[in-house]
Amino acid sequence: MAHLRSIIVFFLLLFASNSIGKEEQDEEFSEELLLRPLPDRKVLAHFHFDTRVPPTDTYGHHHHLFPKAIYQLVHKFRVREMELSFTQGRWNYERWGGYDPISSSNAKPPGVELWAVFDVPHHQIDASWKNLTHALSGLFCASINFLESSTTYSAPEWAFRPVSGNLRYGTLPREAVCTENLTPWLKLLPCRDKAGISALMDRPSIYRGYYHSQRLHLTSSEFDSVSSNSGIVLEQTLTIVLQPSTMGTDVTYSSGPMSQPSWSLSSLFGRKLGGRCVLAKSSNVYVQLEQRLVSALTELCYKNERSVDESLSFEVSWSNPGFELSVSPDLVFKEVCNLNKESPSILYQYSMENYSYSKPFDLGFWWKSTVVWSCPEAPLHASRFLMGSGNERGAIAISLKPTVRGNSVQSADINEGCRLRVDVFQVVPWYVKVYYHTLQVYVEEHLQSGKDIIEKMHVSPSEDKVSPGLMEMTLRFPCGVRSAVITIEFDKGFLHIDEYPPDANQGFDIPSAVVSFPDNQASMHFVEDNSLNQTPLLSKLQERRTVLSYTEVLLVPLTTPDFSMPYNVITITCTVFALYFGSLLNVLRRRVGEEERLLKSKAAKKTDRLRLMLSKLFAKLRGKPWEPPPSSQSQPLYSSSSLISSKLIIKVLLVVALAVGWQYILNDT
Repeated sequence: MAHLRSIIVFFLLLFASNSIGKEEQDEEFSEELLLRPLPDRKVLAHFHFDTRVPPTDTYGHHHHLFPKAIYQLVHKFRVREMELSFTQGRWNYERWGGYDPISSSNAKPPGVELWAVFDVPHHQIDASWKNLTHALSGLFCASINFLESSTTYSAPEWAFRPVSGNLRYGTLPREAVCTENLTPWLKLLPCRDKAGISALMDRPSIYRGYYHSQRLHLTSSEFDSVSSNSGIVLEQTLTIVLQPSTMGTDVTYSSGPMSQPSWSLSSLFGRKLGGRCVLAKSSNVYVQLEQRLVSALTELCYKNERSVDESLSFEVSWSNPGFELSVSPDLVFKEVCNLNKESPSILYQYSMENYSYSKPFDLGFWWKSTVVWSCPEAPLHASRFLMGSGNERGAIAISLKPTVRGNSVQSADINEGCRLRVDVFQVVPWYVKVYYHTLQVYVEEHLQSGKDIIEKMHVSPSEDKVSPGLMEMTLRFPCGVRSAVITIEFDKGFLHIDEYPPDANQGFDIPSAVVSFPDNQASMHFVEDNSLNQTPLLSKLQERRTVLSYTEVLLVPLTTPDFSMPYNVITITCTVFALYFGSLLNVLRRRVGEEERLLKSKAAKKTDRLRLMLSKLFAKLRGKPWEPPPSSQSQPLYSSSSLISSKLIIKVLLVVALAVGWQYILNDT
């Protein structure tokens, strides 16, 4: 009996340990919102949703929070990492910044961008990519299936991401973004847009913004040979740039720039925040003050003859001479390890656990005075444009110019051996035939030798109607460079008439090029605190990300045929046939009518003879002389019918002559 009790206790302890281990590895969901005032009177709103599930080996196939559709995609197509973005508008790197984690990871090119890394043999990558595009197209109600063609996607080696072999990349610059794409994206969230921070996503408020980008990033360790506890991590972000209203206050103007407008959550999104999603582990709202904004506020406090302690009061308070927050923050985070010798950025945190529908959260940001600042930019500002004229030849030029940050870095670190590394990744459609041997690099408006500037280069020439052209370069410029231009010539190809889109006269798009700076990493380091490990957004801000920027989408006009000529030929041919067959049918129908009239006249003649005989018989029986009846109208009818029949014969002959003449003209042409 004692032996049986010991066995039962052993199994109970084993079951308890397994249940405890499973509780430690449970699904997690967090929701966060980051608000940041921008220098050009706009506000950046960055929604961040993070969903995690443990590995299938330890947790199983059934989930409570993680979306089943994404889990099936990962296992069916063996996706190791994937990113999908829908973007409307273009990120303004000069005014909204380009040297921070938000812009480095969430500033996307217009349209749809998709890239994925597969854990399959090399010969199965293309098939997995095509199946994945079809699945995502049906899941998000978009034209992502157009990326299945080999002419629309490429295989980068190292310039886009430091992953080689199993990576595929494709873009659709002209894809329109609307609520049909946002609704499936929201359905992946546990509370959708019914509760929590996602309830702020009012459709009119979102789509009236200057920039809108919804992004889905997926990482999976399901297929790693080495055991990992990360499982599948789904990161959903929505980045919007909004223009706040004046909130009933008068807009004042100073002698220089326009003053910043005050704003609140209700003025930006048209509604207040009614608490957290009950399924979320953490639900927070942040207000970020950038480094240069903090420096400008510090100078403003010094100008107002405040003491040092009062000038730095906004670092721990929410009311200062520059602005005022309507709600006191729960926590304040201050950036540390700032290598740029600028004031540290500040984060105000608000926990949504303290609010509900009966006590909604409506944060207000009120400006007290005019503040002028600028956002940190990448070392070089990249722009791309077309050169040449006509529909036969041209050239693509990428211009690189230093920014304010680039000048400050160069002035501090410039020396003879200082070099600035720049990676360029560019995909060109097959109908734009690029001549890579014409590549030229100009530095300070002087032509340079490729050996002096180009450190590494990988080119995959395009193949007609099979694959696009791919160019990857690593350039080394002097740190004190003031201007650099990269040019490459191309010829415009010809398409089959069936390959032209409906709006062919508008032109054809060349996707955005990616210009990255591997030696420059964007990150934000805060005071070490255990609470930071529980907030995925702050963890993302602390990750080191390569600074990159997307160039403009180029619109190339190609030689297009006269699409109106087939229309004209079809129209005149249909008109002639309509006249011919219409007249012929009309003539045939009229001839049938005349025959009916002739039969009726003959029947009338027979009835007239019968009446004549009866009248003569009645006259003899009465013994009276017979008087002939009035003349019948048979003779006029006969004459008119003969006249009509002659006219019909003439019309038929004319129609036949016209048809024979038209056929003779067509044979001659």
